[in-house]
Amino acid sequence: MEKEEKSKLKILFQALIVGVIAGAIVGLFRFGIELTSQFWLGLFQKAHQNLWWFVAIILGLFLVGLISGFFVKQYPHVGGSGIPEVKLQMQGKLHLPWWSILWRKLIGGILVIGTGLFLGPEGPSLQLGSSIGQGVAGAFKQNKSNTRILLAAGAASGLSAAFGAPLSGALFVLEEVFHNFSPSVWMNALIGAIASDFVVSNIFGQKPSLALPYNHMFPTYLYWHLLILGIILGLLGHLYKKGLFGLKKIYAKIHILPSWLYGLIPLAILIPIMYYLPLITGPGNHLILSLPKMITASSWSLVGMLGAYYIIRIAFSIVSYDSGLPSGIFLPILTMGALIGGCYGLLMVQLGLLPEKLVINLIIFSMAGYFAAIIRAPFTAIVLITEMVGSLLHLMPLAVVAFVALLVDQLLGGRPIYGQLAAAMEKPQADHQLSGEADQLVLPVYENSQLVDKTIREISWPKNTLVKTIQRDNEMIIPDGKTKILPGDILVLEVDASQRGNVYTAMKKLQGVELDG
Repeated sequence: MEKEEKSKLKILFQALIVGVIAGAIVGLFRFGIELTSQFWLGLFQKAHQNLWWFVAIILGLFLVGLISGFFVKQYPHVGGSGIPEVKLQMQGKLHLPWWSILWRKLIGGILVIGTGLFLGPEGPSLQLGSSIGQGVAGAFKQNKSNTRILLAAGAASGLSAAFGAPLSGALFVLEEVFHNFSPSVWMNALIGAIASDFVVSNIFGQKPSLALPYNHMFPTYLYWHLLILGIILGLLGHLYKKGLFGLKKIYAKIHILPSWLYGLIPLAILIPIMYYLPLITGPGNHLILSLPKMITASSWSLVGMLGAYYIIRIAFSIVSYDSGLPSGIFLPILTMGALIGGCYGLLMVQLGLLPEKLVINLIIFSMAGYFAAIIRAPFTAIVLITEMVGSLLHLMPLAVVAFVALLVDQLLGGRPIYGQLAAAMEKPQADHQLSGEADQLVLPVYENSQLVDKTIREISWPKNTLVKTIQRDNEMIIPDGKTKILPGDILVLEVDASQRGNVYTAMKKLQGVELDG
């Protein structure tokens, strides 16, 4: 037992190291994006004075597309947000060279996101953190099980540093990436997230990317607005996912350019948007922070303007992300949610159905609702917005909007977006290729699992799988054939390292429930 406690302390210390390094790397990442963003805004301002500056702009954006696209050509998993890759790594279905991914994602992300495309740094930050976790695990020569713990700690650290929200960083990894509230993963993810947030806040001086003023409670008699808003967010969130996966098929039919140069398409479209509407460009945090001032002058024209901003952002966000550039959609999703909330709130003000002072409340609630509908991580959405706003007064209405939006998407047959992206890139493992190296798979048993109330011997376990232990009520049970599985149990399976992904997939079918949220 003493040996086990020492092992836990070692992992905790290593998670702390991961958090500190991730905070430094993601702090540099955010700083680089901010500098690059200022550079491009400066160029476009000069273009207003002298059109010859467009020559420099076109050449510069072409170079950005060429360099970042070349990185993706070398390592395809550098493209996109990186969250689907981390999900597959946690399941044992994907193995990546951490250093090759790390530096290309860092440079490519700074170049791409800083241009003003409707893309965010949070997904790439999560992958940067997970790569650091993988690297630290390799340096300490950890086994595969502990490597995944440090990978999860790194992912939480990266997201925490990106948003300045350590609880949300840890919770997102558990709710959407790892799908398991394992105490060891939770503790190490949280310590890494806190450490990375400390580094970003105190060394780089960076604050949470969103900090909206919130001064009024939303009265109960107006909760009917939350139901309508939740339905709208669920419908529009579902539409966003349909558009995202639909445009991927269109991109695949483009033969004029090789796939690694698809990024040149959104970069070309960006030029007129950046020239005429610089406020709405970029990840969206500047636009969100400008909304409180904008909504003080409520008018029908402002309702139309916010609606137009939303249409532009949803269309161009999809075009930008589907091009495969290294970037994410986290913050763009929150931005679209804020625009929906602002548009709805101002419409109700014009109709005399809502006090103007409560529009900011709906903006805040809508960010959580849109996030919950698309990402399908409602608890993360609630905690994230709570951390960013810094108040618990809005917790109940926030939860109402988030769960109504989630329910609408679920009724429409929606699935978690990162789960779909991960499934699209998943490659089956050959059953016959056994490595002879033991690994662990830890799975929760849900209330509606088909394993419940069955004994070990009654279950047809996947090949080369041994039920090593069962964690029940903080006790460790060594099972035999007569041991009955109960709801809430955590199964610790011993599998061949090369077959962990296959066993994970087989266990999903065996349980009869979705382990992917």
